[in-house]
Amino acid sequence: MKKISQKIVRLLKKKRLKISFAESCTGGLLSSTITSISGSSKVFTLGLVTYSNQSKINTLKIPKKIIMKHGAVSYETCLSMVKNLNKISKTNISVSITGIAGPKGGTKEKPVGLVFIGIKKGNKTLVKKHLFKNKKRTTIQKSTVNKALNLILGFAK
Repeated sequence: MKKISQKIVRLLKKKRLKISFAESCTGGLLSSTITSISGSSKVFTLGLVTYSNQSKINTLKIPKKIIMKHGAVSYETCLSMVKNLNKISKTNISVSITGIAGPKGGTKEKPVGLVFIGIKKGNKTLVKKHLFKNKKRTTIQKSTVNKALNLILGFAK
């Protein structure tokens, strides 16, 4: 993850782009991965860990009805997270993550390992759904961050 993080920081610096994150199930791991790179302060603006539904509603201004209707782990919540983060942070690229890292908390409809990653750059917004088969919490979190980093790299180019 370190190599791809270095690549992202270099690329964002070169293109003079700023980035922000709103994380849930990764608990700040994405922010930590980027801030572990020297020079990241030139590109990294804001990292929020909105772990509870209340923090998603209060801090990210996610409409309560979206969470009530679709759940915190949903395409709709992830999309709302990334759009609102973009408004709050005013960065060039915004990334949101919401999911079920386990080992408990999954259901038949939303199993452990279900993660949504949202990214927004300018007018382009994408939300990707992932289902990680490995049920280990740390593995799911690291896999999610890895997917997010690859998504960022693709969007930053």
